Amino acid sequence: MVSTNLVVPVVLWGPTAPTHCISSVFLSDDQCTLVTGCYDGQICLWQVEPSTLKMSPRCLLVGHSAPVLCLVRASLLPENNFLVSSSENGEMCTWDLIDGKCTEAVKLPQVHTQIQSYHTANSEDVRLFCIGYYAEIMVMDPFSLEVIYVLSSKVKPDWISAIHVLRPMRRKDDVVLAITTTGTVKVWTLTGNENKHAEPIYENESKEIRCLNAITMNCCAQNQRTVLLVCTKYWQIYDAGDFTVLCSVIAPARERWQGGDFITSDRVMLWTDEGKGYLYKLPANCIPDNKEFHSKSVVRDAPYLYYVLQHAGDKVLSCPPAMKLLNGNQTHFLLRGDSEGYISVWNVPEVPLDNISILQAKQMPPRIQKPHVCTSLVEAWSIMDPPPVGILDQLSRITESPVKLTSSIYLPQQSRLVIGREDGSIVIVPATQTVMMQLLVGIKQNFSDWPSHQILYGHRGRVNCLLCPSMVHPRYEKSHLLSGGIDFAVCLWDLYSGSLLHRFCVHAGEITQLLVPPESCSPRILKCICSVASDHSVTLVSLQERKCVTLASRHLFPVVTIKWRPLDDFLIVGCSDGSVYVWQMETGHLDRVLHGMLAEEVLSACDEQALEDGGGSGSGGGGAGAANSASEMGMANPAVHFFRGLKSRNMNAIRHATQRGIHQLQQLQGHNQGNFDFLMKHRSNPLVIQGLRTNPKDAESHILFFDIEGLIFELHSEEYAQMTPATLEALGVHLNNPKDGKSMHIDASKKIGDFFNKVKNKAVDVEKILKEKDKHGLVQKFKEKTEIVEKKVQAKVESLQKAVEMHDEQQQDLKSKIASKMEVTHVMEVAQLLLSLLHSWGLDPHLDKVCESQLGLLRPIVPISYGVLSKAGYMSLLLPTWQNNYAIPPGLQLPTSSKKRPLPEELRRLEHLTAIFTSRLHWELSTTLTSNHILALVAMSNTLMSMSAASFLPDSEKHKKLQRLAQRADSTLSNEEEREELLAHHTSQIKQGWSLLSTHHCFLLPDKIEALEPKKFKRPQVEMMVKRWQHHCIEIREAAQQILLGELTRMGKKGRKQLVESWAQYLPLYTHTEPIVGAQQVAALINSQSGGGGSAGSGAANSLGNGNNALSGGQSMGGGGGGGVAGNGAGGNGADQQDEDYEEEEEEIIRKPSSLSELKRKQTTAVILLGVIGAEFGQDISQESPNHRGSISMSAAQTERRKSSVVEGFGIANNLARLTSMALAHLLYAPPSPKLPQYTPLRRAAIDLLGRGFTVWEPYLDVSKVLLGLLEISCEGKAVPNLNYKLPLTPQADACRTARHALRLIATARPAAFITTMAREVARYNTMQQNAQSINTPLTQSVLYKAKSEILQCVEMLIDKMQSEIAGLLVEVMDIALHCVDSNELKSRGLAELCPAICKFNQISHCAQTRRIAVGANSGNLAIYELRQNKCQMIPAHTHPITSLAFSPDGKYLVSYSCAENRLSFWQTSTGMFGLGQSQTRCTKGYSTAPIPDVSRLNPMRLAKLVWINNRTVTLMLADGSETRFNV
Repeated sequence: MVSTNLVVPVVLWGPTAPTHCISSVFLSDDQCTLVTGCYDGQICLWQVEPSTLKMSPRCLLVGHSAPVLCLVRASLLPENNFLVSSSENGEMCTWDLIDGKCTEAVKLPQVHTQIQSYHTANSEDVRLFCIGYYAEIMVMDPFSLEVIYVLSSKVKPDWISAIHVLRPMRRKDDVVLAITTTGTVKVWTLTGNENKHAEPIYENESKEIRCLNAITMNCCAQNQRTVLLVCTKYWQIYDAGDFTVLCSVIAPARERWQGGDFITSDRVMLWTDEGKGYLYKLPANCIPDNKEFHSKSVVRDAPYLYYVLQHAGDKVLSCPPAMKLLNGNQTHFLLRGDSEGYISVWNVPEVPLDNISILQAKQMPPRIQKPHVCTSLVEAWSIMDPPPVGILDQLSRITESPVKLTSSIYLPQQSRLVIGREDGSIVIVPATQTVMMQLLVGIKQNFSDWPSHQILYGHRGRVNCLLCPSMVHPRYEKSHLLSGGIDFAVCLWDLYSGSLLHRFCVHAGEITQLLVPPESCSPRILKCICSVASDHSVTLVSLQERKCVTLASRHLFPVVTIKWRPLDDFLIVGCSDGSVYVWQMETGHLDRVLHGMLAEEVLSACDEQALEDGGGSGSGGGGAGAANSASEMGMANPAVHFFRGLKSRNMNAIRHATQRGIHQLQQLQGHNQGNFDFLMKHRSNPLVIQGLRTNPKDAESHILFFDIEGLIFELHSEEYAQMTPATLEALGVHLNNPKDGKSMHIDASKKIGDFFNKVKNKAVDVEKILKEKDKHGLVQKFKEKTEIVEKKVQAKVESLQKAVEMHDEQQQDLKSKIASKMEVTHVMEVAQLLLSLLHSWGLDPHLDKVCESQLGLLRPIVPISYGVLSKAGYMSLLLPTWQNNYAIPPGLQLPTSSKKRPLPEELRRLEHLTAIFTSRLHWELSTTLTSNHILALVAMSNTLMSMSAASFLPDSEKHKKLQRLAQRADSTLSNEEEREELLAHHTSQIKQGWSLLSTHHCFLLPDKIEALEPKKFKRPQVEMMVKRWQHHCIEIREAAQQILLGELTRMGKKGRKQLVESWAQYLPLYTHTEPIVGAQQVAALINSQSGGGGSAGSGAANSLGNGNNALSGGQSMGGGGGGGVAGNGAGGNGADQQDEDYEEEEEEIIRKPSSLSELKRKQTTAVILLGVIGAEFGQDISQESPNHRGSISMSAAQTERRKSSVVEGFGIANNLARLTSMALAHLLYAPPSPKLPQYTPLRRAAIDLLGRGFTVWEPYLDVSKVLLGLLEISCEGKAVPNLNYKLPLTPQADACRTARHALRLIATARPAAFITTMAREVARYNTMQQNAQSINTPLTQSVLYKAKSEILQCVEMLIDKMQSEIAGLLVEVMDIALHCVDSNELKSRGLAELCPAICKFNQISHCAQTRRIAVGANSGNLAIYELRQNKCQMIPAHTHPITSLAFSPDGKYLVSYSCAENRLSFWQTSTGMFGLGQSQTRCTKGYSTAPIPDVSRLNPMRLAKLVWINNRTVTLMLADGSETRFNV
């Protein structure tokens, strides 16, 4: 669920910069991006100007929960800006540096200390050679982070401490040099076909040298004959041939060597833990080109130190800095990142050899150089004026210096934010308003309108943690809030009155964490919460008894994890030294202390149990799961808490999903309970606010997660709760009431009305209770909220009573009508905030005006820091400091709405910046951001458009507007209708506003930004929209489809063709039964790509599963592998620029998939993308050949376009359409398997695309098989609402709805094919029915039997929409109809009542007495159905199509008329004696009729009608009104 949720994060950083103690540095090859990893696990990306090396922090990547030890590049290709990071606890992650997205994350048991990224001889791209706390060298793929092979040691295996991979000159293979911690040098030679399934790969040679714990090892790049080895005490130069020492230098006093590298073959640079760089010139015996090389070392020619690079002051660093020597184009840089967060760059000075020799002869001391660039995150923050906004800035204006915010918790029900601060106070503010105040215009101006805040005083010193237990489990009091502080106390507060209920003082250290026990504990423990403190103690304090129940305090080391065994009454505490203490909860006895393996086993046993508990149903099981996952991870690192919050946020969100709408929904959505449960399960909070604090010293920043799906869900459920049952029925929602007609509506509304009255009384009660508690009038401030709720309930009751009291229509004045629409509730505020933050202000002045005046959006006053949420909850967050180096272009027009007041310079700059940001820079950040934001904007505006007059204007303004309307109404318009009209006009204006907003972002945005700044706009990702083609939230699904089609249209023909060419190779290949590419080949393909050998084929194939189709990954489809793609870079299209209809596209470079799962994802995307392009544009992906073009005139070409698909792209000539249609059909037919479950979004997409592009796929499909497959799916759901019902359905109901829609699309696209195929299937069914005993499955199980009503609905829809096409196929239509209609019903009620649609045709007549139906066919034949005997007889009656026919009232005669033949005939059916024997129909009489004028033949349906006046006379009525009588 979480992964597909569309979540938009926005960050409020606050005035103090996050701590950034650097542990590793990396500079990209183009010198545009500097990356620093820190000890808290964050990674910061800096934007660098390559010429001056000026840097500003651009974004923060949050994901690792331990120090980042290694940062290396993941690809050689300049376009692929990827980076691999690895942390101290085995987490590895591949990041996209442009988007900041985490593309892959794994957690390995091995911890790497050093990684070298190296391009081996026969691989496509780089491989990662990793060493660390294990005895091998692991070689990994940077994109899938899978181990490709491992290099092992035979002789003295030990941890490897340093490694260097190189390719010797004039040789094809690569050599790995490594040294173990105990001083054994080893060499491996790589042949290029290593893989992990073969024998272990041992070293080719090894030699022991006296060099323990080497830190780095580097081979000189120029000649590859000398090696530099650095240990902490000394560095040495070795001969690479036989590894003999050539020279050695001891570290300076009080410093230790940290690393080094060659600058040229005769100079080296070394650096120490003090952060200084030392430049040495090597003696002659260490320089390979010198004749002295390898001779004995001489005293006077020792390595000579000629330069030191250091900082000015001797500031002591708390830990060794991360340093690196980088080769620029001309010069070398020394890069250093230190524990204070400073980044320094030195240009390595070039000193001529002669100068060094002179200096050396004179024994001069070395020169000193200062860094030429030095900057830090803190510095970047301090330059910003005004400083970045925080969430409580309104309070910091009151005090002199801002008080640090140290902890926070968000309460979704009340939409309030509780924030603990450093001075011990706890502030409670309304969440959305506070955020609006910081980021948006129009709220700050008036101090008196500030959102009221409540402050709780009770702690002395910092508030460390907050907990609202009722959010985790409903068994706790709603009003309880707990806080733990640095003053050793845990305080229990009453949220509503703000009073301190109790202060628990049981710990002797500051409180670090508060937890909730799982719900299977004993009743006494269930009333407790668990607190952990820094004196290594853990307590259970009971909120009911207000005392400490258990104090577990004999731990010798800090507490790291807490686990529960509720059934054994055990509390299990894990400490940082690996020991585990088991306590009894009830009695407080220490049961046992475990160490080593036992301890680990106990902890993992608890995890297993937690999983079993967590699997429980509904909110129950979830609670345990969340509580456990909460306590598993470390407590020391705040980053961990933060992630834990992220990962469990969905669980919590589901659990305390605002209770508001649930009951109404239960009342209304009677349609199957399953659907309702599904809804509740997938309900998530529209907004979650999470504190981000990466270091205990830091103040908190806050991240707002807008969950678009949750928001849409809440908005729709509001809307549906207000609907009358009748409107709901129009959506296809069936209420649970058996009674028919009116009575039901009134009944239902009464029920709902009662329910709302109850709610209302409850609200009043709550208010009374509050009043009693509220001694200080604190609640008065919050009372407005309660009133709004009450108004809302009132409004709902009114709207429902209206439904009940329809009979006594009362005149209602305008105001009360509007009042019952919708108050701006909390959900609306969230929506308002989100849309205001994302809208592209400044691109379209007219639209901005509409947004501000009608829709009630507000402009941002500062550039917004967005975030991107990617795999495993990893995130990238935009830092506010990019503004520092941004030069504002001259001549910028500001939006007119800003008041013309003189602004201080820095604020004016800020206003300019914001304007540029919202209109342009926002859309130039990254494709992921653009995609997410456009998707959110389009989905939200469509949702609001579908609601009744949903505008965000504050009530006062709404009232003013309506009063204006009403006054106008009073003066001129007395009657109701015109008022109604005014109201309707107001509503339609708002709807039009939303529609404008949606179109602007969906279709116009790119061109507008291109016009301002060509080539900078980051387009929405096609791939991302494809993934959401069948998203379970309909609004997001429709938005994604609109955006994708808009994007494909904008690409023009050539762009689409390129796209098709690059994706076609991933299309899985299916024959009729199984993939052409079997599992074996797929595996071999992938291995050959990863540089593995053929021998790996069998091994990987087994992992694939040996089903008949290698389907895997739940989502996706097995089959073809990808061939190599030439990256068509943007450069390749230079020549095409003259074309008008085609903008030069930045072709996505598609990497080869590096893992099976990635191949699966690519295949899924390929099937849907090619399906979409085929279905929507299948007719025009062609090479432009002259014969296709000029031959047809334009208008004809337009009509032809949909019908003919004979052009090369997806045409008959091309294989692509065949392969795509086979893949889609396979997804429809394939039986459910664990790897491809029954109802996945992928299958839904295939169903949808088969329907949309049926005309393109038809030649390659078995039409009857497709139709039966669709019918099968569509008859499985019972009462499934139609596509206008927007709340998410269960996957089954959703598939059913999609299949129904697809059937109707196919039927309208190819009516003839649909009818004939169905008739053929019905005939086959009837034959089976006659030989029913010979088949083994009962006929009631067949699709045709189960889907009767569905087929009938499709036929009726076709008759409605395409009468003329159906008129030619009436006999077949009749066959189908008779199959679908119940014969007993037909007997009692007649055809006209059961299928009114069919009886519209004059060519059909039903005689109830004789139980016969006659149908006149286009061939001139008469089909007469004998319903008694279930027979049908065909009579050649006319030579031309029959226009009309009718049975006589007594059923003896049948008259038929054909206008083309100008003939009218009477038929009589004679039966044998007593109705036995063969009945015969013969012509008793025939008349020639006058020919009809040609004009009236245009409408064949109305041509002529036959009406019997009595049993012997019939009248022929023609379209021109003339009547002629004929007698039998």
